[in-house]
Amino acid sequence: MEKRDIMKKAGIAVDVLMYAILLIQMIYVFTGNIVHEVLGIGFFLCLAGHIFIKHRQIIPLFKPGNKSAARWFSDAVTILLMLAIAALMVSSLDVSRTLFPRFRLFGSADLHVYLATAVLALSAIHGGMKGFIRTKKKKLAAFLMAAGGIASVAVGLALVPYLNRHFRTVNINYTEAVSGERVELSGGKTLAVYFTRVGNTDFEQDVDAVSGASLMLADGELMGNTQLIAGMIENAAECDVKAITLTGEKYPSGYGDTVSVAGKELSAGERPGIEPVDIAEYDRVILVYPLWWGTVPMPVATFLESNDFTGKPLYLIATQGSSGYGSSVDDIKAMAKGADVQPVMSIYCDDIPYSRQVIGEWLSSLK
Repeated sequence: MEKRDIMKKAGIAVDVLMYAILLIQMIYVFTGNIVHEVLGIGFFLCLAGHIFIKHRQIIPLFKPGNKSAARWFSDAVTILLMLAIAALMVSSLDVSRTLFPRFRLFGSADLHVYLATAVLALSAIHGGMKGFIRTKKKKLAAFLMAAGGIASVAVGLALVPYLNRHFRTVNINYTEAVSGERVELSGGKTLAVYFTRVGNTDFEQDVDAVSGASLMLADGELMGNTQLIAGMIENAAECDVKAITLTGEKYPSGYGDTVSVAGKELSAGERPGIEPVDIAEYDRVILVYPLWWGTVPMPVATFLESNDFTGKPLYLIATQGSSGYGSSVDDIKAMAKGADVQPVMSIYCDDIPYSRQVIGEWLSSLK
């Protein structure tokens, strides 16, 4: 077998392996963090092999030449893919908890997911263009390429969040998770207020089987993501902490059912009854809330509208699975009359158990 044939087959094998690793990386909820990081290194090693095999094809990408429209498009996609992979490499180091824990630039898990989705989609189009240029069945090739790109985007932006919400189980040691350096907050008394499903939901006994839906097990006991963040704030700043608790009907146990009920509450503009949370004696308030339907849960709206925030800074921490902080900041400004609403800090759900240091640094920056 000639060297050229060997390199061609090796190139195909590497390409298939790279794409397979990307797909496996998208279901990290089943593989776990360590496997995810090791496979990430495997992907970039495969990439190095791909570049070595295809290095003669890189320089022509940047030469104008006499190219067809299809070739121009293919080259543009390839260049975009190279840039996306370079950005993905940086973001991979940025979100690493095990192999590269000291590397921090943006610290955005959202950005990492979006970049991985972009690489997956561009890889599908990149491979599809190779076939499109060679085949005579252009329409079929274009259809398959478009389908591959759309499916890749759906995997990254829809399937991954779904799996994370419904299949991810988190177990933590509470003391270890909340403990860290103390922060001295000047300027009066601080109150941290949080809303979580725990205490506001009629959970079934086996709910720990799907505790990834904004829940975790802390020392074997069910705990909400925002509840853990409030514990971190309390440990760091030694401030008071209060929960927003429903007085009427609680949310259903199933995550999907809760989403449905929350959507109806939002559409109807409901304000569920809650136990009073008095903020009068405090000089600043920190609100920790999950993002529901792109904004605050309606019990949080009840809390905001039932208090006078005049002259008080209101600091925000939003927890979310993939959508930043939505319209929650603008909505909070409209609900919390008189409040000096500060920019929100958004924390991706996967990062919550490991956010103690970030929380401490954020508290140190408060005015």
